[in-house]
Amino acid sequence: MIRRRFHFRETIATILADDENHVEAAREGLMQARHELEHHIAQDPFFLTTMEPYAGRSDCLVARRMIAAALSAGVGPMAAVAGAIAWAGVESMAARGASLGVIDNGGDIALISDRVLRVGVHAGRSPYSDRFAFEIPPQKEILGICTSSATVGHSLSLGTADAVCVFSQDPALADAWATAICNTITPDDTSIIDRVPWEEVDGVYVVSGEWTASFGSLPPLVRARVDRDLVTGGPW
Repeated sequence: MIRRRFHFRETIATILADDENHVEAAREGLMQARHELEHHIAQDPFFLTTMEPYAGRSDCLVARRMIAAALSAGVGPMAAVAGAIAWAGVESMAARGASLGVIDNGGDIALISDRVLRVGVHAGRSPYSDRFAFEIPPQKEILGICTSSATVGHSLSLGTADAVCVFSQDPALADAWATAICNTITPDDTSIIDRVPWEEVDGVYVVSGEWTASFGSLPPLVRARVDRDLVTGGPW
């Protein structure tokens, strides 16, 4: 398996593939997605700054996916940016014939795979951090696994959770809902879960200090030693 780093402006991602041709396809997909999104933002700066759902229009597929995800989760469209861009990169890999394609865009992952993969849970100072991983079965269709945290990284969060992981076939939606849930969920208040669209979201896993909670359908969580050097950090 090939592991490559991708860094362009705010996007800092890790690409996993079996073939350098598929790595290049990922880079092309990520770059195209960024350029199209930047063009959209230049025409509609409000899209970049609003923290509220925004029913804007766009010819840009990435922007449209972000808008739809944000409307579902009740957040601003930029809450879905990392998942949407990772999604575009994996789509490019699949179009090039990849049966394995993983893009970790700062903790927001899109993937296809012909084998079992383990995705570690990094949750800041929680005692559960870096001790467990999800065992992901082979995925012919693109799967999004997106994580939001109030204690890890620089992204804005209004909550307290160390990690909220959301699984969905729509990586932009997974990203937006991870943000929305992380903004509000606590051990004493899980009411946000009642709003989750379970027809589109597979499962949610929450870590907050010594408290963990699972909702919906999740892959097996197994003990693992997560190498922190493999944790991808970055804005988008």
